Formats: sequence, C-alpha cells, structure tokens
Amino acid sequence: MYIFLSIVGAIVAILIILILVAPKKYHVHRSITVNRALPEVFQYLKHIKNQDHWSPWKKKDPNMKQSWTGEDGTVGFVAHWEGNKEVGEGEQEIKKIVENERVESELRFFKPWKSESDAYMQVDKADGGTKVTWGFSGVNKMPFNVFMLFMNMDKAVGKDFEEGLEELKNILES
Repeated sequence: MYIFLSIVGAIVAILIILILVAPKKYHVHRSITVNRALPEVFQYLKHIKNQDHWSPWKKKDPNMKQSWTGEDGTVGFVAHWEGNKEVGEGEQEIKKIVENERVESELRFFKPWKSESDAYMQVDKADGGTKVTWGFSGVNKMPFNVFMLFMNMDKAVGKDFEEGLEELKNILES
C-alpha cells in the first residue's frame, strides 16, 4: 500500500509541477508587405467578410455555415461559423478599430473546444507599400496549459497565418 501511495503522490506532484511550469500565455503573429497604399489596405482588412477570400480556414471548409450580426467594418460586428472538424464552430467580434492602424477582435471558439483569443490586424507604412501584421494571443487556463508543453502554437498556427497573408497580398496587389 505504501508503494502505491508513493507512486500516486509522485504522479500528482509531477502533474502539479507541469501545470506550474507550462506556458500560460501565447502570442502568434506574422507580417507581410503589400504593395498598396495603407488606407486602401486598411479599408479592406477592417471588413471581416473579406477574410473569406484569403483565410486559410475558409479553404479548409468552403461549405461552412456562416451568419453575421451588425454592420461589417464597425465595432460590434460578429461573424459566426460552423464548419467541419478542421475549422470547428466559433465567432469573431470586432472590439476596437483605430482607423488606418489596427482592427482588434475577439475570437470565441465553441467546438472542438471552448477558448477565447484576442486577434488583430495591424497596418504600418513600409518601403514599397504597407506592412500587414496578423496576430492573436490568449491565455492557457490551468490545468489545460499542460497541453501546451506538447503543442507549439506558433508552429501550429503560424503556417496558416503565412498562407493567409500570401493570399491577401495576391488579392490586394492584383
């Protein structure tokens, strides 16, 4: 019995240590330069519906169900989606717009698991056009943050951001 309790105690201690050392926050972002004037790029980006043309997730489920509430390109606009296993179910709400600088939104995922993240699209002047930065960040709640020891958010999502930004560049420069 002593051996059994010692093993259980050791497992619990290891889990507690893992929970304490596992990442509690994440931030993923990618940038690209678009050969187009900043105001034009910003006006395109602030409309969430335009993401259907360049988002890598739309490609993963072109038949996803979508609905919208409010006026696109304004604070309070909400885009809701229900898709296959790759895209899940969730919604994106515009929370803040700083004209010709940044659009901030909240991503709320319902399936395959519940989570919330803060997303943003930022534009800055750059040589030859406009630098577009797409990013998101969030908090890994304990004890689920342990899973982040085995999953790298930057690698998992970064590639999708790069693909989406390349498509965005193609659209805006054509």
